[in-house]
Amino acid sequence: MRGLKDLFLLYLKGIAMGSADVVPGVSGGTIAFITGIYEQLLNSIKSIDLEAFGLLRKFKIKELWAHINGTFLAALGLGIATSIFTLAKVITHLLSTYPIQVWSFFFGLIVISALIILREIKKWDVGVFLGIIAGCAAAYFITSAIPAETPEASWFLFIAGAVAICAMILPGISGAFILLLFGKYEYVLTALKELRIGEILIFMAGCLVGLLSFARVVSWLFNKYHNLTVGVLSGFMIGSLNKVWPWKEAIQTYVDRHNEIKPLVEANVLPTDYLAKTGQEPFFLQAVLFAAGGFLIVLAIDRLGAYLKND
Repeated sequence: MRGLKDLFLLYLKGIAMGSADVVPGVSGGTIAFITGIYEQLLNSIKSIDLEAFGLLRKFKIKELWAHINGTFLAALGLGIATSIFTLAKVITHLLSTYPIQVWSFFFGLIVISALIILREIKKWDVGVFLGIIAGCAAAYFITSAIPAETPEASWFLFIAGAVAICAMILPGISGAFILLLFGKYEYVLTALKELRIGEILIFMAGCLVGLLSFARVVSWLFNKYHNLTVGVLSGFMIGSLNKVWPWKEAIQTYVDRHNEIKPLVEANVLPTDYLAKTGQEPFFLQAVLFAAGGFLIVLAIDRLGAYLKND
């Protein structure tokens, strides 16, 4: 039986994980590693199996709760939910008000996170290099081929949730990053901010399915082919940098459900050309400072993790 102090600490760790997964580039799995709960989290997720469903069918709630480590998952999940619903409003406001600064911050986060992940490769070989290249190429192609406006149909939102949730158990790649690749990052944040319950439930259903199925496959790959998987993940993050490049020119636009003009197809431009092409201030110095801030935050997390491991 956990004490109140242990439950509160778990809740705080959940808040840290949720905060990480809302921000592209920082992984909730990384936070779980740093705070020493990664293995317990993975085992708890895997315990939601056929035996658990059998206990549920027989209404053996006490046995089910013990089998899935329910107290641990509930405290952690509550912290994650608190963080996600709170930060959704903040980040959507910042993205609409300070887009260059925010995307620069994300750019810095992703660059340094990709480099730190590469350090986790224990043995370098041709396969690892090919994995990095394949990850880069796939992410670049996806982020270039998929326009800003992806389908808003329920099935697509469900799939986005199913894939994004896998980031929770993979150190190095965040759920927010996956949503960026699917073109649904701002869409999901807005749904959370505006409490669009139907869309939130569809997304959460996808998350649940992904967590109980595909997450097991990804976890198996991570354990069985660690170096190759890490290489592909880092390549994905590097290749996705064109998606978060702060300076973009709208090539095509569309009118969204709120009758606001939004970019449909965008092209990256140099900050020196941004003013001439868009008529807007590039805020180059601020962008550099925010990117540096992203660097420093991830480095601080990494140093904290090393300190806790040696403590």
